[in-house]
Amino acid sequence: QKYFSLALLLCALAALAHAFCYQKEVKPGMTHCVDDADGTIHEVGSSWRNSKCMDCTCSGCCTGYATPRDFSDDCVSVFDPVACKYIVHKKDDKTKLCDIYSAVGK
Repeated sequence: QKYFSLALLLCALAALAHAFCYQKEVKPGMTHCVDDADGTIHEVGSSWRNSKCMDCTCSGCCTGYATPRDFSDDCVSVFDPVACKYIVHKKDDKTKLCDIYSAVGK
């Protein structure tokens, strides 16, 4: 049972590895920081979403969306950069949305 639990934990960690975050150093005395994607300036302690759909603070950013991993074979996943989300719809009919069984991120 111990090995089964370990295998289950490793599978869960592998799925989480698809979520993307990175950290940045906030130096003592800093009052503002610059967003890496947009070059915009933000106050330390604030949070924002940049043009790459990343949710950020001065200490780092993470993807602001979930990435679908499990859905029907007759469906396709398409990223909407304006809404910062994936839309999963039928391959032959974009108006019919599909169920998502699992996703990683956010």
